[in-house]
Order: sequence, then C-alpha cells, then structure tokens
Amino acid sequence: MPQVKVLVVDDSFFIRKRLVEMLNSDPGINVVDTAENGLEAIEKIARLRPDVVTLDIEMPIMDGLTALTRIMKENPTPVIMVSTLTEAGSEAALTALMRGAVDFIHKPTSFGDTKLYNIKEEIVAKVKIASRARLRLVQSTQPRTIGTTDVVVGSGKHSNKLVLIGSSTGGPRALLEVLPRLPKNFPAPIAIVQHMPPGPFIKSISKRLEADSEINVNEAGNGDRLEPGRALIAPGGYHMLIEQGQVVKLNHGPSVNSVRPSVDVMMSSAAAVYGSNIIGVILTGMGHDGADGMALIKKKGGRTIAEDESTCVVYGMSRSVIENGDADRAVPIERIASEIVNML
Repeated sequence: MPQVKVLVVDDSFFIRKRLVEMLNSDPGINVVDTAENGLEAIEKIARLRPDVVTLDIEMPIMDGLTALTRIMKENPTPVIMVSTLTEAGSEAALTALMRGAVDFIHKPTSFGDTKLYNIKEEIVAKVKIASRARLRLVQSTQPRTIGTTDVVVGSGKHSNKLVLIGSSTGGPRALLEVLPRLPKNFPAPIAIVQHMPPGPFIKSISKRLEADSEINVNEAGNGDRLEPGRALIAPGGYHMLIEQGQVVKLNHGPSVNSVRPSVDVMMSSAAAVYGSNIIGVILTGMGHDGADGMALIKKKGGRTIAEDESTCVVYGMSRSVIENGDADRAVPIERIASEIVNML
C-alpha cells in the first residue's frame, strides 16, 4: 500500500516537530511538509495534494476553522483537528466536524514529551482512517430545510413504527443532512447511535441538531421513553437498548464490534420489541457495526436504508449492509429523509 501523505499544520515549532516524528515513525505514513498557519496550509494543500491534513485551531494570520472552511470549498481534503480546543464536547470540536473535519484529537495542554506522545497511537490510527475518507466539493454546512417536494405524513399515523439510525466517522455532518429534513409532524420515534467516546459531545451535537430541525433531538437518558417526533441519541460510551414499553435503557457493558455505543446492540434489542415495524438506517462510518442489526431487522420484516457510497465520508458500515444484501434502498445522504418518510 502507498504511504499516506500528511501535511502537519501548527504554529508551534515544537509541536510540529513532535507530530512529524510521531507520524513518520509509522512506515505507512509520510509527512510531506508542515505549515505554520491556515493560509500557508491552504497554499501547500493546493500544491502538494496531501492525503490528510492535521490542523491546529489557534494560529496567527488565519485560524484553523477559517482554513478548514476554505479547504473544504477549494480542495476538499480529509482533515483531523489537533488542538487544545478540540476536547470532546467542545464547541470548537463540534464546529470543526460540521464544517467537514473527519475527526479531532485533543492536544495536551502541557507540552512535555511524555504527555504529547500519549496521543501517538491515536493520531496514527486516525490519520490512516482519515486517508480513506472521500469528501465532496463545496458541501453546504447549512441545515437542509424541508422542501415542497418532501413527502409529509399525516399526524397520528404509524405511531407503532420506530426509526433506528447508526453512524460513525462523518456521522455528525450526515445527521445534519437527515434530521432537519424530517417534517414537524413526524409520527415515529427515532433512536440514534453515533459512535463517540464518553464526554459531553453528544449533548452538544443534540442541541445543534435540535436547533436546526423541526423535530425534538435529545441525548438519551436511562429510562427515557420513545415518543413520535423525537430523536434520542445514545450518550458516548454507553450502549442504548430499546425495551418493552418503548423505554430506553443505557448500560456500560462490553464493547461490541470494538465500539460502545454499538449500533448492533441498539438494533438487536429493538427488533425483539418492534419486529417488522422498524425502519433501520445506516450512514457513513468505518467498520461493520450495524450490519448484523440491519440483517435482523430485514429478517423480522422491517425496512432498511443504507447511505450510498457516493456521499459516505467513509464507505464501511453502509458498504457491509449493501454487500450483504440487507439494504432495501441505497441512496445519497440528501435522500435519506425522504426514503424514511416514504417507508412510513
């Protein structure tokens, strides 16, 4: 396999040097250059065409978030934010993901060698994952409002249905393409698993999604009830199960498919309760979490939708579902909401 070409962007010479050392220590990665600010990064991306960019936020001349916006408009390139500001749940991390960053890493506030090298394994792994990301030119970061061509369902109908959505890498931005398109009178509950580590991030993204959507969007709490027109998102680090009585239960059980929360855990538990009344949806993401759950939903007589390869940031989770023959429909992200409504 060819080496992953990386551009490292940070205003600190010390941090640039350490990041270069960490990344170049892996034989599958080659740091082709570095940049001290966002403007220099934009120029070097156009000239060097790196596979992945690591990008700081606080920099002179042009900050990282401004540079990220221009990168996604001019030369879409997988970007990993590496900053003291990108702690899980922070507004900066959420903004970066919504503007097109593939992932983020929280840079230690203390820059001693030991603490900085603690992120070595994480950054190497995330750079390799990001190198597989596929980005579209000039993706809008604005929420999609419901158009006149969207199918609108009658209030009170299909209340026995349940919509389940699973996503991972690229998921927060994908969810912003789906939930705001659903009508205000959406008649079914929605349960979502977005792969995310423990922390306040899911609460932050829930608030952002709710602000841009007609439906209610909340981080799930143990014992919450599923309600029509409301989406519950599993908190980071907790499996979410659907039990009798339309009750959500959270647990800190073992990881499944190397992740917690797991889409398969949610879907499998819901299938036992809702059976054929489930619409399962798999969006962008690395790996195959959700493939078994979607197969079970289909076996029970439910309906299934997978995001088409053309719009997936990482074509992994949906690919597994499609190649297994368990997707009734495979459509681009902007058509997912309409397909859900049509299936209702």
